[in-house]
Amino acid sequence: MKRAIYAVVAAVTSIGLSGCMPEAERATRDAAGNSTGWTRSPRILSVRQAEASLIFTGLAEPDARVVLRNDEGAAYAAAANPDGRFEIRMVKPRGSLLLRPETQVGQDAATSPDRLLIIDGGRGPIAVLRSGGPTLRLDPAPVLGAVDSDAQSLLASGRTGAPGHQLEVSTGDEALRVASGEGGRWSVLLGPVAAGGRLQVGDQAFIWPGPGADAAPLQVERAGQGWRVGWTGPGGARQWTWLPDATPPT
Repeated sequence: MKRAIYAVVAAVTSIGLSGCMPEAERATRDAAGNSTGWTRSPRILSVRQAEASLIFTGLAEPDARVVLRNDEGAAYAAAANPDGRFEIRMVKPRGSLLLRPETQVGQDAATSPDRLLIIDGGRGPIAVLRSGGPTLRLDPAPVLGAVDSDAQSLLASGRTGAPGHQLEVSTGDEALRVASGEGGRWSVLLGPVAAGGRLQVGDQAFIWPGPGADAAPLQVERAGQGWRVGWTGPGGARQWTWLPDATPPT
């Protein structure tokens, strides 16, 4: 018999995975060197595809320069408008790419603890990997958009049709009822689930393939009916994220 647990979970609330706390943002300074407050790191909110390009939109400091870059030298930049909205257009990359969003205001910069993931040049999932919080899928995804793991616990997340939607998530002998938050997004912290374990989300079933073993800075591979991504957060903690295919198994 399943043991029912009822919970209301905000869609984008950061639920901490061990060892994964966001970095503090840096204070900005005016021309005289006086502190003017905190520089807000940019937030990627959406993506759309246009022929050979990917176009990302989001929010940052008003009039700031926003840059998406990686350690290999790739960089894509745009200026935010007076409302802080920005749009970055890039040619679809070959293969997979992991980018860190940065805000630059004068000589000050704030690097987001989040990472923007593009798999297979945009043919695969596009998502914001969040250190200490649920992954945000930007591409079309099933009701279970992602499972994040630090090898101790699982954080399942996804999107339903509307805020306040009640959804049952079950693993093994536990059933949890979740209410979606803003934008229909939901997330819930699960206990350990063995590789090959079944995750039931509403009327859809998914098979969790388990975390990987590779220690490369970015590991992207097919695993079960989805993509498994190994990545290292800003604090050096290793995380694994599984992104189910848009058409889930039955």
